[in-house]
Amino acid sequence: MTAEKPDDPVGGGETDKSKREFLKMAAAISGVLAVAGIASVMKSVVIPAVPATSGTPTSFPRVKVSSVSELSTGVAVIFNYPLNNEPNILVKLGQKAEGGVGPDGDIVAFSQICQHLGCIWGFVPEGKSPTVNPSFVAPAPVGYCPCHGSVYDLLEAGKVIGGPAPRPAPQVQLEADSSGDIYAVGMGPPTIFGHDTGSTDVADDLQGGTLVSST
Repeated sequence: MTAEKPDDPVGGGETDKSKREFLKMAAAISGVLAVAGIASVMKSVVIPAVPATSGTPTSFPRVKVSSVSELSTGVAVIFNYPLNNEPNILVKLGQKAEGGVGPDGDIVAFSQICQHLGCIWGFVPEGKSPTVNPSFVAPAPVGYCPCHGSVYDLLEAGKVIGGPAPRPAPQVQLEADSSGDIYAVGMGPPTIFGHDTGSTDVADDLQGGTLVSST
């Protein structure tokens, strides 16, 4: 025996119709909102952000580091340049060097931040050994990194002559005036470690920190 379907309650047909219309309208509104949301996300992806350029330095400062009369051969001077948290090393090598200044062309300076992983390297005179590795004897005045043994030839513009460093140590451009004062005036490539690593655009060295004051 087939059960009979009960009659719809009074107004039931109209109620179902209203519900259907409401659901259709809700679905349409949800679709519009979803599309609007996607469009908003796409807009943020497609339109690139414009980097802030206001206040970005455009030239290297001229900073006095030392003077010829204050330097002794083989004694390093540490100074920050071009940013105030970036150490560099200046030394009178006692031998004419590429990029050297002073009466003997033997005063050079380099970023002290290793190009391998950013450790701080130290100066080792020719024929001497770093305390961290007595078995290594410097074949020339070099920079030696205690972390992984990268070696930079300071006579030849910081060329890598040992260890894993992939690039030479960035050389500080120096000027010596008629009174013997020595100034840092710029950086040579590659960029200092941490600034678009490996780039030759030294303008990158001016970004990401506070510039040292010109003197």
